[in-house]
Amino acid sequence: MASHHHSLLSLAASATTFSIILLCCFTLIEALNGGFSVDLIHRDSPDSPFYNASETHSQRVAKALRRSINRVNHFKPSSSVSPNLAQTDIISNSGEYLMKYSVGTPPVAILGVADTGSDLIWLQCKPCTECYKQAAPFFDPDMSTTYKSISCTSPQCESLRKTSCSNDGTSCQYSVSYGDRSFSNGDLAVDTFTLGSTTSDHPVSLPETIIGCGHDNNGHFDAKGSGIVGLGGGTVSLVSQLSSSISGKFSYCLVPLTSRDEKSSKLKFGSEAVVSGPGTVSTPLVPNSPDTFYFLTLEAMSVGSKRLELSGSSGSGGVEGNIIIDSGTTVTMLPTEFYSEFESAVAEEIDLERGDDPSRFLSLCYKPTSDSIEIPSITAHFTGADVKLNPDTTFIQINEELLCLAFRANQEITIFGNLAQSNLLVGYDLVKKTVSFKPTDCTKL
Repeated sequence: MASHHHSLLSLAASATTFSIILLCCFTLIEALNGGFSVDLIHRDSPDSPFYNASETHSQRVAKALRRSINRVNHFKPSSSVSPNLAQTDIISNSGEYLMKYSVGTPPVAILGVADTGSDLIWLQCKPCTECYKQAAPFFDPDMSTTYKSISCTSPQCESLRKTSCSNDGTSCQYSVSYGDRSFSNGDLAVDTFTLGSTTSDHPVSLPETIIGCGHDNNGHFDAKGSGIVGLGGGTVSLVSQLSSSISGKFSYCLVPLTSRDEKSSKLKFGSEAVVSGPGTVSTPLVPNSPDTFYFLTLEAMSVGSKRLELSGSSGSGGVEGNIIIDSGTTVTMLPTEFYSEFESAVAEEIDLERGDDPSRFLSLCYKPTSDSIEIPSITAHFTGADVKLNPDTTFIQINEELLCLAFRANQEITIFGNLAQSNLLVGYDLVKKTVSFKPTDCTKL
């Protein structure tokens, strides 16, 4: 049996969500000449504004799992959803990353959810007709000398599928809605967007970045942040707006929380985001709708030496673009019938007493009898890319007595979550339309 030694002590850390703060900065010159890198700080780190010293490990795990449940609604096709729904439709409170940036002249610091599953950059603005509680002051566009509204007839306005014209007919209005009935409405505009690099002491401003200035926002948003920073594949995302200067390339490497090294994870853009060398495998990005999401094709999963073909189930196997790779979902979601086969294969490899997840979110759980157990090797077989998953995060510690497989059945959508992506250098090339994976000790980057 192909297996790995797995420490319960290390598992306890890996169960929490990969919510991260992107301390982001770069110069335009760096971007044009090559690449730049930013730090990623885990949500539960003492350095994070979301850190709660009084929370128990089990409470953090429970919250992460609830976010995964909500996050699935983000990707669901629904007959009740208008076909003109904005590309930026997301689940408002499920973002797993935060991004620190500044907007306007003079620059005003903003902390927003950074999300590979959305496009538009939006923030809360004055005057607010209706706004959710926010710790930081609202952005006041009247105080920015570089803020400009976008006209209704501009290409930028037409690049979003759900826009309208202001009552006076002069400016473009955006509207985004959410699966939990949260929403944001406001002015589509351009302003200076300021970031700074981990490789440079000189933050530089990016002029005329398309943003949404939200005057009517409400729902399950966190008071510590303001809005969304879209890193998806749509035309108005930060990645797309930077596309020419970064050659369509970005990558990330998530440090497993099992690591005792306090090094932060990394997000890279441009030439620094090229993933190559021994062990690198690549799979095609598949065009699909909406273009916000990054679709791959998952052909099979292996448990030890046993390969399970998705085409052998009634799930989404055999269909190109059958899985979304997502930074905002904690666990990996597989088609229901296929998941049953996969779970059975994993269970055959583990001889321990079974237990039940109190939240009933994860279905294969064990009661370990010692500080370590043997975890079978698990490999995801994408088209042209066999990706061996990190054994430290294929199972997660739910509480002191329970260890669960970090996969879940979901017939409506298949998602490759961020736990499965840890200790992999994951590179997106939107020009070549590929995603590459390379086994990497992310603490060394």
